[in-house]
Amino acid sequence: MVQVDNPSDSIDRALLQIALDLSSGLGDQRQYQRLIEAISQVLPCDASALFLLQKDQLVPVAINGLPDEIYGYRFKPVEHPRLQAIIESRDPVRFAANSSLPDPFDQLLSKDTERSLDVHDCMGCSLYVGDTLVGALTLDALTVGAFDALDDVTVATFAALAAATLRNGEMIRSLEKNSRQQQALTEELMLEARQQRGEMIGFSQPMQTLKQNIQLVAPSDLVVLLCGETGTGKELAAHALHTASPRATSPLVHVNCAALPDNIAESELFGHVKGAFTGAHSHRAGKFELADGGTLFLDELGELSLPLQAKLLRAIQQGEIQRVGADKNKHVDVRIIAATNRNLAQMVQQGSFREDLYHRLNVFPITLPPLRERKEDIAVLAGYILDQERRRLGMAQLRLHPNTLMALETYEWPGNVRELQHLLMRASLRAMQGSQLPGLIMPQHLDLLPSDRLQQANNSNHHSELDTALGSSADSSVQVANQAGTPQTLNSSNTTILGLTQTTSRPHSTDLLVHEMAAAGLSVKEATQAFQRQLIQQALEQNQGIIAKAARQLQTDRGNFYRMAKKLGVI
Repeated sequence: MVQVDNPSDSIDRALLQIALDLSSGLGDQRQYQRLIEAISQVLPCDASALFLLQKDQLVPVAINGLPDEIYGYRFKPVEHPRLQAIIESRDPVRFAANSSLPDPFDQLLSKDTERSLDVHDCMGCSLYVGDTLVGALTLDALTVGAFDALDDVTVATFAALAAATLRNGEMIRSLEKNSRQQQALTEELMLEARQQRGEMIGFSQPMQTLKQNIQLVAPSDLVVLLCGETGTGKELAAHALHTASPRATSPLVHVNCAALPDNIAESELFGHVKGAFTGAHSHRAGKFELADGGTLFLDELGELSLPLQAKLLRAIQQGEIQRVGADKNKHVDVRIIAATNRNLAQMVQQGSFREDLYHRLNVFPITLPPLRERKEDIAVLAGYILDQERRRLGMAQLRLHPNTLMALETYEWPGNVRELQHLLMRASLRAMQGSQLPGLIMPQHLDLLPSDRLQQANNSNHHSELDTALGSSADSSVQVANQAGTPQTLNSSNTTILGLTQTTSRPHSTDLLVHEMAAAGLSVKEATQAFQRQLIQQALEQNQGIIAKAARQLQTDRGNFYRMAKKLGVI
């Protein structure tokens, strides 16, 4: 006799697991995700989201059944009536399937990205610790009436544990700081900096390492050298270092060394006295003095001339500067953060950068990862950028078609995050003009150009996973023919072609047999490519053009699928 689980037993087990997680000391992100997964397993929802309240925004910290780009969104309840209704109530809030209030996840729940999901079940609960609102929990179901049998007490119980989980994560972070007062001040300053400068977005391992290094060195006064390609976010990293340091209440002064003309560079850095040179009509403080007590960010440091490098070295070594035209030194207390996209060690060997200055700056080097090394962050970054663009353009929705995300994830990004931002800004304008699906960014809205790295990869002699799976070599095609005994057509109900199983729904009159290809005088390479092209086309047709689904059907990586489809001219 089959033992059927009592629904209440499943709920009890989920509640127990959440309670155990609260006492386990797990990191906050792991706790959040385990919580939302436990809720999704026992409650009849197709999508769920846990939000943390930060100032006037609800920030997603864990999701289930929603695209990763949601992590980049920042939801202001005043702009989303359903979220506003949820946080204004201490009890669970249910929305009728035909509710006129717009859903914040419109077009994100539907399995068909090109169709708005007008009717579905939705409910949510505000998360309080005592009298303090800390976040919100939302549940969505694609089936109307899915929540009818779900009582408010069960939802409220999960909500209470969710609130405790959020508070637990906040407390763990607070305990890692030396002072509660400093923690509150730092958080406030970081919130202000994020609003003005943006956030360091990403959950990938390279980004976690970067954030850990920033947290490690920020409280000290060590000189930090930020290295990385153009567009990787060195200025954001400098702001994060400053706002997490004891100098956060003092100025952060930015100097673009590449924009300093030699004739005024010394005056810009160290200041001048009245009459020091023609046009010096008054005393003027330089960047070092302006940053006194705070942080001086020397951006594009590798562009400084050798004479100016010598003067900069003296200021860093001695903590003293001398205004142009002055005869006295002035002491300054400045923390130095430098940034460059050039190889300073190589410049030292070439004689274009001082070795002693290099060693003074290279105290705590941090390398910012290029976007191609953290492609798992692209969806989150895209979501964050599109949310900002949606607000700027006054649009109700702005999101990526799955094929568009695939194109972004297979691109090499020589311009890194800045290139991604600019590309999505352009694509947003094009999507806004879309007559059929306004707000949905399609692949044709992008203007991606093949980078050198991608071009080299395509021209290399190494076969991708898809090449192998589809049997791009002559040996594989011969082997399959021998194993099968007779040539196999693409229109059979369950056909093995070149080592890959493909189930088709209907025959195609244009399908070619292997012996027909041979009779047509096709070479092995041409015949193999014809099979590959037809197999990919059929997979796309059967999956409504969704690349990710087609790749899964063919049991291959979606990135390789996209590259092969592009190479064969299918897309």
